[in-house]
Amino acid sequence: MAKSKKSNKPKEEEAPKVNAELEGFDITIDSFGEIKSSFDIDKINAFLNKHVDDKKLRDRDDLEKPE
Repeated sequence: MAKSKKSNKPKEEEAPKVNAELEGFDITIDSFGEIKSSFDIDKINAFLNKHVDDKKLRDRDDLEKPE
């Protein structure tokens, strides 16, 4: 039985679903390995601090509790 050949045509890329606060966010890595982003790193960190639970910091008493 012959194997079916896979097509080498690239699939049409769909835009990923993102949070409304991150609309327009794009990140790439250039040929030197440097990360390029369409958002300022401070804005990304603020978003992550707001929406992502850091399990390493859960039990610390010296940090402010999120509301």
